[in-house]
Amino acid sequence: MLAEAICDGIGQHGWRIDWAGNAAAAKAALVDHPYSAVLLDIGLPGESGLAVLKVMRERYDATPVIVLTARGLLSERIRGLDAGADDYLVKPFSFDELLARLRAVTRRSRGQVVSLLSHGDVELHPAKRQVTKAGARVALSAHEYRLLLALMRRSGHVVTREYLEDAVYEGRVEVGSNTVSVYVHQLRRKLGENLITTVYGQGYMVGEATA
Repeated sequence: MLAEAICDGIGQHGWRIDWAGNAAAAKAALVDHPYSAVLLDIGLPGESGLAVLKVMRERYDATPVIVLTARGLLSERIRGLDAGADDYLVKPFSFDELLARLRAVTRRSRGQVVSLLSHGDVELHPAKRQVTKAGARVALSAHEYRLLLALMRRSGHVVTREYLEDAVYEGRVEVGSNTVSVYVHQLRRKLGENLITTVYGQGYMVGEATA
């Protein structure tokens, strides 16, 4: 009933929408068709919606994903975001809020069309959600990827810890005081100690400071 209501409502606002009734159908649809966004229920027949999301991100499908779920626990929200979701909506929700979030993720997606970001032998391809070092693909968690993207987009500028926290979690959850430093440590381990510079008392940066 919820799926039918969402399809009808979104259709009335000018969107074309496909409905996949189970995880297998969702995976097939995502391979066969390009979409502007995905509304993904965690409680799908067959497999969890997070399994579908995992497959998407493993093949570097950067389509924005809004996770829909009845599970409102903080741990569940973090799990969904860590899996690569762009937003998270807990049932029951307002249809107007769903539309607003759908518009927001598609705007962000259009604003993030950059072919390549690079520093030294590290390259980040936003359209593919792919990171390489010296030509070899490097696997990053969703949070590591978001933090690196935020830094490389502002290469040559100091990025504050607060800005990075917001980039990683988009202001939706409270994070520990050392969360950013943990992700920076992991990125240095995977991509090289000299990639990210700590600017004490200010934040972090990639590259040389610009005027």
